[in-house]
Amino acid sequence: MLNNKADTIEEYILKLLAQNADKQIELKRTALADEISCAPSQISYVLSTRFTADRGFVVESRRGLGGYIRIALVNEDLDRKQLLFQEMLDQINEATPFEDVKSMLDFLLSNRLITRREAELVAQMSLNLYKSEAAGKIQAAERARLIRSVFVTLAKIT
Repeated sequence: MLNNKADTIEEYILKLLAQNADKQIELKRTALADEISCAPSQISYVLSTRFTADRGFVVESRRGLGGYIRIALVNEDLDRKQLLFQEMLDQINEATPFEDVKSMLDFLLSNRLITRREAELVAQMSLNLYKSEAAGKIQAAERARLIRSVFVTLAKIT
C-alpha cells in the first residue's frame, strides 16, 4: 500500500515507464500534477529524489510554457557510469568551487570509478588551477574548461 503522495507519484511514473517498450516517457508537469491531484513542486521533489542517475534514470526537464519532463530508464552499467560523468560535467562551470570538484573526485574514488592516484592527480591539478585563477594567471572559464576536459578523459578511461 502506498504511504504518501510521493509514493503515488513514483508508482504512477514507474507504471508509465513499464508500459513503454523503449522505457522512456515525456510528460507535462502540470498535467501530471492535475492527474494525480498534487502540486507541481511535489512532482519535482519525486523526480529529484527517486529518479536519479545512480538509480538508473535520466531526467530531462524544461520548465515554463511548452515545458516537459522526459524520463528514461537506463539498464546498462556503462550507460549509468557515463550518465554519472555527464552529470558531473554539467556541474563544472566558472562558479564551481574547488570543494565541489574534490567531492566529485571523492565520490568517483569511493565507487571505484577512478584510482586513488587519479583522484590525487586531478585534485592537485584542480587546486593549482584555482590558485592560478586567484593569482590572476588564468580566467575562471579556462579553469572550468580544463577541469571538464580532465573529467572527460576520466570518463573515457574508466
